[in-house]
Amino acid sequence: MQSYHALSAQVYQIDKPIGCSFGDIEYYKLRLKGFKGKILEPAVGTGRILIPLLKSGLDVKGFDLSDDMLHFCKQNLIDNGLSHDVITKGDLINFDTGLVDAIIIPTGTFLLIENEENAIQALKQCYQALNSEGQLLVDISLAHRFIKGNCYSREFKTPEGDIITLQMINADIDYINQITTAHHRYDKWRKGKIIESEWEVFKMRWFGVAEFKRILASIGFVNITVSADYQYLREPNNQTEIITVEAYKK
Repeated sequence: MQSYHALSAQVYQIDKPIGCSFGDIEYYKLRLKGFKGKILEPAVGTGRILIPLLKSGLDVKGFDLSDDMLHFCKQNLIDNGLSHDVITKGDLINFDTGLVDAIIIPTGTFLLIENEENAIQALKQCYQALNSEGQLLVDISLAHRFIKGNCYSREFKTPEGDIITLQMINADIDYINQITTAHHRYDKWRKGKIIESEWEVFKMRWFGVAEFKRILASIGFVNITVSADYQYLREPNNQTEIITVEAYKK
């Protein structure tokens, strides 16, 4: 699974601060309202979703593969008056956090597992980590807005006054293996000079809705539902941005 490094993690922290929502925070709060069990968020990142859920009274823990993301997450927890003991380092493909009652993987994080076997193994790992009747909520998306050759650039100002520029190129789309590849270049500037750079090959695997439901069912999940764009049980269509799949362990 891909993980974020120093500059990409810093850009995420600046661009998507704690509480920043794309409809996902409200949706997950609603779906977990009144939930009394233990919740796990793999690939927790900077805590953008973890912290609002904790502050709403839910019992949530998380892990991440990226030390840089965990650094920001720890600081964000402290800044919000929360214990940083709820996070640890871990890998979605192979984790052991003890049994939980729900697992949430919001906003396309799951698609960062580019290898199909690893993606299926991660879902099996989630199944094993759930108590009986435990709930899995995972967001997936399609590649319908990815156009090969498109280029984008953005600029971010750090708290220290430096500038980070990000150049993104949609490099390739593999329809057979269902993988998009983008190239990201991060440059940190100070007084007109580059002081740090980072190159990232950003791959994402998409799944068809029926395909993903079949995979979950083959693992043993039941009561599988899909919801489009954070509207519970709304049927997805070709314009849907995010598809939330919910399933339960037998």
